[in-house]
Amino acid sequence: MSRRQRRLLVRTLLFLFFLNFISLSIYFILHPRPRATRPPRQTLETLPSSSSLKPWPSLPSFLPWSPSPPPPPRSCEGYFGHGFSRRIDLLRPHSSSGGGGWFRCFYSETLASSICEGGRIRMDPSRISMTVGGEELEKVIGRGEEEELPRYEPGAFQIEEGEGRADERLADEEFLNRYLPRGAIQMHTMRELVGSIGVVRPGELECSQWIEEPTLLVTRFEYANLFHTVTDWYSAYISSRVTNLSSRPNLIFVDGHCKAPLEETWEALFSSTRYAKNFSGPVCFRHAVLSPLGYETAMFKGLTESFSCQGTSAHILSQNPDYQKTARLSEFGEMLRAAFGLLGNEDSFIKTSHGHNVLFVRRENYLAHPRHSGKVESRLSNEQEVFDAIKNWAKGQKKCRINVVNGLFAHMHMKEQLRAVQEASVVIGAHGAGLTHLVAATPDTIVLEIISSMYRRPHFSLISQWKGLEYHAINLAGSYARPAMVIGELSSIMESLGC
Repeated sequence: MSRRQRRLLVRTLLFLFFLNFISLSIYFILHPRPRATRPPRQTLETLPSSSSLKPWPSLPSFLPWSPSPPPPPRSCEGYFGHGFSRRIDLLRPHSSSGGGGWFRCFYSETLASSICEGGRIRMDPSRISMTVGGEELEKVIGRGEEEELPRYEPGAFQIEEGEGRADERLADEEFLNRYLPRGAIQMHTMRELVGSIGVVRPGELECSQWIEEPTLLVTRFEYANLFHTVTDWYSAYISSRVTNLSSRPNLIFVDGHCKAPLEETWEALFSSTRYAKNFSGPVCFRHAVLSPLGYETAMFKGLTESFSCQGTSAHILSQNPDYQKTARLSEFGEMLRAAFGLLGNEDSFIKTSHGHNVLFVRRENYLAHPRHSGKVESRLSNEQEVFDAIKNWAKGQKKCRINVVNGLFAHMHMKEQLRAVQEASVVIGAHGAGLTHLVAATPDTIVLEIISSMYRRPHFSLISQWKGLEYHAINLAGSYARPAMVIGELSSIMESLGC
């Protein structure tokens, strides 16, 4: 190519570039870009994940929670929460844009209960009648329980319409009776919350704050009793799994209870905790999950309903599914230990490296809530005598070392309580809420329960059965236990462990 031809080519390219620039400039002058408006509503699937949420730990007993196919009614899986398989959509997002509020429930025929979740929900704490909550116990002594439980005024909860509905309640009585039945619960707070939700038009949700991350709304009843609180922990845990949350959610207490020692476990299990009345104004949730009452879990229903479930390992169940067996309570116990950094490799965990620990769970006087006198009812009238006799017996054992651990749980942080249970070869104690710690025991733990004639209820034999733990009981004629009888039973157990 000659020099003249090259010059001509360069001039042609420059001319074409200039012509294209002029054409684009004219187009943008005639077609100005619209001003930015508020971003389009994000659906549940497109919400960004937040690094502020705690991840789920790896649990040896974890099995998938997606019910496919759903387990049969009244199976072990159904009782332990893997039966919330019937989905009912009360409100769908706008079909065209995918925006607007949404609300659905997952119903369990076995538990006659629902786990519900929704998006673009507004909570106005000023319209919830209850005490503030979270106060120091000593400052609210004598306060009535009815003051601490929520009563919903009109407008306490609202959801943005998604299908052209507005100015009406989200759920009618027919829905509530069918999917959130009151049952034997005099005050069914979750039912009342869902029944109070009003549907409003787009743009009518006036919020002082938006919470983007998934949030559990929980109302507690027996918040100071370990057994009942464990049922609430379990219910909140399975609600997070059934709704397939990718991380541990935030948690809001929709109650006005004072701050209790068991609250530290709520804080460890979930990403954050807060009281509803702590918000200064209306707050809106991109994704809220409503946890069923602890009364509707297998641990509570097992006291009145007859169903047979045997604990086994998740590995066995994954290879050979059996609807008469369960690993769900073991999974939850691992979650409790993991929340406090206590979960190790079960295969390599050797609890006998310094001898066998015999954990004696004690009952103590303690102030639990505003209506508690600080006195506990005696389940074992000579508890100290029995404890001292076991210590003296252990000192005389030559075949192996036996460490007797004084389980004064009322004065121990939860992490230390769980550590004591995890490291115990044998857990012994009188019937009482402290034995609920068995949910966090390792599979090789042996249980010895001392049962007075006044408290013969199956709480801890059932937990042992559902965990697959070896269980023994001493049934008393009253509340006095002969130390020789207790030591005889304990000696037999230790002989089975090679001592």
